[in-house]
Amino acid sequence: MTRASQDDDPAPIVEAPPANGLASAELSRWLGTPPGRYLLDWEQRFIDEAVVDLFGFHAVQLGLPQLNGLRANRMPQRWLALEHVPHSVAATGLDASATAAQDLAAGRAVDPSSARASRPLNALDTQPEPRTAFADPPRAAVYCEFDALPFPASSLDLVVLPHTLELAADPHRCLREVERVLRPEGRVVILGLNPASLWAVRQNLARVNGRLMGRAPRLYLPEEGEYIGYWRLRDWLRLLSFEVERAKFGCYRPPLLSEVWLDRWHWLERPGSKWWTVLGALYGVVAIKRVHGMRLVGLARKRARGAKAAPAVAIHQQSHRRGPD
Repeated sequence: MTRASQDDDPAPIVEAPPANGLASAELSRWLGTPPGRYLLDWEQRFIDEAVVDLFGFHAVQLGLPQLNGLRANRMPQRWLALEHVPHSVAATGLDASATAAQDLAAGRAVDPSSARASRPLNALDTQPEPRTAFADPPRAAVYCEFDALPFPASSLDLVVLPHTLELAADPHRCLREVERVLRPEGRVVILGLNPASLWAVRQNLARVNGRLMGRAPRLYLPEEGEYIGYWRLRDWLRLLSFEVERAKFGCYRPPLLSEVWLDRWHWLERPGSKWWTVLGALYGVVAIKRVHGMRLVGLARKRARGAKAAPAVAIHQQSHRRGPD
């Protein structure tokens, strides 16, 4: 290879590694356990209250199909986006590129009835009645990378992130991408595990015991990429011009595996939400995208100024009197 050809070759593109699909699958399996169902019930109640009075046109949920985060919302276009294409969808040969994102970019609305007839990746089918965690989760409308969303800038009114930042390879980049696609005054709803809770303490102790004993740790929570604390997330949102509108902690029962023992400790919910609020196993945040613009007042025209009158000068005259001749 000559030197000229070396200069003509483009530089290699270094991309961030994709999100860990095994972590997403592990989280899905863990949600079927008694503590997972307890966590999912609290998240469903919180997100239903958070999105029920939000208005707009386009809403997207990124990940976690076991949680129907947009069922209580009334926006006409609601989609579920997943980062990993299931094997069943890949085997059918469905074209994931012909998604609702292209319709949104072209200014077209998605017709759910026509989507079902041709069997493409249709819009999210919302159900008025509550749904169980694994009872026929809604089929995704978009398969994409969460740090490179296929939506135009300032095109969405609501984005729901249920544990999305914890599973992301680069949570900063994912949150910046959410800020890009949100319209001014749009909202983002974030759900995450609290690293300052008893659940996280048991998780860390299991890891320490596993290292000391030289064996695989018996973890209580699923193995995720990174636990993001509430105050840390609040700083990230402020850097991106988000304003936290609402924040709530929940799930104050001890980290137990049995559903019977979890039910025996249900009385901790009320005093926990009052006395040790920030020690809940979960937190939910609703933030608004604020855009501070300029106000154009036009050009300041100069007024024609008239000639100023000269100031009057008072002259003091002394009267000379003639004396008698």
